[in-house]
Amino acid sequence: MKNHFSRVGFILAAAGSAVGLGNIWKFPYVTGEYGGGAFVLVYLLAILFIGLTVFLAEAVIGQNAQSDVATSFIKTSKSKNKNWKFAGFIIFSGLIILSFYSVVLGWILNYVFTSFGTLPTDSKTAGSAFETLISKDIASQIIYHTVIAGSVIFIVLKGIKRGIEKINLILMPLLGLILLGLLFYSFTLDSFSTALNFMFYPDWSKIDSNALLAALGQAFFTLSLGVGAIMTYSASLPKNANFVKSSIIVAIVDTAIAITAGLIIFSFLFEAGAQSSAGPGLVFISLPVIFSGWGVLGQVISISFFVALVFAGITSAVSMIEPSLKFFIERFNFTRKKATILCGGIFYILGIIALLSMTIAFKDSLTFFGKNAFDWMDFMTSSVMMPLAAILTCVFLGYFVEKELLKRIFTAHVSVTAFNIWYFLIKFIVPIAIVTLFLNKLGII
Repeated sequence: MKNHFSRVGFILAAAGSAVGLGNIWKFPYVTGEYGGGAFVLVYLLAILFIGLTVFLAEAVIGQNAQSDVATSFIKTSKSKNKNWKFAGFIIFSGLIILSFYSVVLGWILNYVFTSFGTLPTDSKTAGSAFETLISKDIASQIIYHTVIAGSVIFIVLKGIKRGIEKINLILMPLLGLILLGLLFYSFTLDSFSTALNFMFYPDWSKIDSNALLAALGQAFFTLSLGVGAIMTYSASLPKNANFVKSSIIVAIVDTAIAITAGLIIFSFLFEAGAQSSAGPGLVFISLPVIFSGWGVLGQVISISFFVALVFAGITSAVSMIEPSLKFFIERFNFTRKKATILCGGIFYILGIIALLSMTIAFKDSLTFFGKNAFDWMDFMTSSVMMPLAAILTCVFLGYFVEKELLKRIFTAHVSVTAFNIWYFLIKFIVPIAIVTLFLNKLGII
């Protein structure tokens, strides 16, 4: 019997893939940098017209072909041209992202344990503690990275039903409960109304071309697009499943969690009189200081917050390795165990290289052309491989797949008008938007 997701399993797994550090860590600090409400509105429009469009594109390819990413491109193309197998390069983006993502999750795990003890009481101490962790404490980083990598490998070894679907059935509801609890607590703070106003009252003076590109990039990153995860998960949906409805639900859940995280974090920041534009250090430096001032309650909130981050990160991490596993299993007849050992070994070793490249002891030998290995992995995936994969997917569906095939698949679930709007976006609008983002990130425009 084919190892299929149930519909609920797919929604939770795809939502788990989409909901990660991008929602709870990155979205709030980017929103803070661009002034709140106006950025949120632009982000929501980017999710609706760009993110969801590409999400549906990946989903329709995966569900139609029911294969690994490379084979899915071949099967879906007009000519069944085997050269489309090279489109399978996108699966390796996920493996590379997972390498440094596991390291970051290791830092967060460190803060879970730190929250049980003494939290830093000022920004200087908090910044120094974080800097010491990433630049000097090699042993702790390797231990935390190993725990995260081992957890991911253990889950994916169990397969689609007993591993990925089961862990998402557990972790996604728990993540939702923790965030709801933190949201309800933030309701009690005087600063909640300030956070609400900041998040939803637009200040258009903060919006420029950089803000527009940041919103597009955030929408793209947060939905796990361009790494083959959605395509791979969709391949495990039954042929008659309503992938359109499921995709919309995933986008709504993903966006709701990002908005919720923003309201929680800005309520905490404003309650403590802290700045909204704290940048990437917001989670690792600003929040621990705020939590320390709230005594025992602050420790409970800190533990809950960082555990939520770990849960969100694990569900995303699992999705990043699955496309590579499916590729080796289906195209090279690997057993799941053999594929997991190979892919797990690759991302684990790359993760060690990434974390060492930021330490004082190894940074010089692991820095090339002004970037350390960690930064290169981040740059190559987010600025090159993921945008290229999305552009390729749009061009592929717009020009190398029979329109009638796509229309037949879509109109089983939506109106012809809805399909025509999606097809116009995928063929003309979205590729231009992504090319603009791509060239901007490379510094060409």
